Amino acid sequence: MPLLNRAIEMQEEVSQWRRHLHENPELMFDVHETAKFVADKLHAFGVDEVVTGIGRTGVVGIIHGRHGEGQTVGLRSDMDALPLSEITGKPYASKNPGTMHACGHDGHTAMLLGAAQYLAETRNFKGSVAVIFQPAEEGGGGGREMVKEGMMERFSISEVYGMHNIPGLPIGQFAIRKGPIMAATDEFNITIEGRGGHAAQPHRTIDPVVIGAQLVNALQTIVSRGTDPLDSVVLSVTKFHAGDAHNIIPQKAELAGTVRTLRPEMRDFAEKRLREVAEGVATALGAVAKVDYDRNYPVTFNHDNETEFAARTAQSVAGNNAVNLEVAPMMAGEDFSYMLEARPGAFMFIGNGESASLHNPAYDFNDDVIPHGISYWVQLAESALPAAS
Repeated sequence: MPLLNRAIEMQEEVSQWRRHLHENPELMFDVHETAKFVADKLHAFGVDEVVTGIGRTGVVGIIHGRHGEGQTVGLRSDMDALPLSEITGKPYASKNPGTMHACGHDGHTAMLLGAAQYLAETRNFKGSVAVIFQPAEEGGGGGREMVKEGMMERFSISEVYGMHNIPGLPIGQFAIRKGPIMAATDEFNITIEGRGGHAAQPHRTIDPVVIGAQLVNALQTIVSRGTDPLDSVVLSVTKFHAGDAHNIIPQKAELAGTVRTLRPEMRDFAEKRLREVAEGVATALGAVAKVDYDRNYPVTFNHDNETEFAARTAQSVAGNNAVNLEVAPMMAGEDFSYMLEARPGAFMFIGNGESASLHNPAYDFNDDVIPHGISYWVQLAESALPAAS
């Protein structure tokens, strides 16, 4: 099945929805207007059941096929934006200062709405489709909250699929892989307690700034000298705060950062070694280190059978040569991982063409992607729930 003619016809209208969402971005769980926009559209399409407030502000629509009862397949999009100031200069640029759709969630939402409209019109499948619109992907764990509230059980979802745009991948192309496709995203905070004093008398102090500087370097050896080069591990110190005056050695220094891994055993190793290195360096230099380590999103892990199915679906839409079946994992995180822990499924990348990178203030979702995304979602639903079965 190439691109759906109906999806091509819908592009202009769906683009208008996308641009409306782009103009009105909302953060984390505070996506009240976005969720209302989604729910209103689903009601207008004649979706059988529209449930709001799941995972605080998530929306789920249930569309029943016209070929009898069967399993329920979930299709998921994210709705939230990022705390960035937009510099695109587009006529539909964000009207909310300091907030913008810099990751394409406006496009993801619009494409899934387009697919929901088509599926509600045709209903050429047996069973049900759950269209899932999730808040707080950008750090809030909205996917986790929807799963914790029993979404999978409530709607009897048997498998679930997600999709994200990727700048640099040509429009009309897809990419996927079995196993880990995005990383676990852990966060750490380290407080080094030394002894403050006069900057002219450093010998009377235990300088947490010097200790912190040594610790930044020492932490890098966890990856460079502690892990197999073929294991994907990233450790980045992204904050270093200490002191308020030129002539005072402070009492404490605070460091923070992130650890990204693709395998559970490397996740365990990285946390263990980070604690050991931080405490060891501080102790050796007369200070005390307190480590707070937060395990954030788990690895986004694609299940084998569902990945093969998603890949075949993308090939049926784009052609065999337009689907990369062995894309390299990304070390960014994705809270669709919680849904993949709850149910088998797969996460797909779709090309956004040449554009600014994700999380960049110059980024904009490419509306030419819309027919490709709608066609993929529709084909996925109809193939997973064949009318003749």
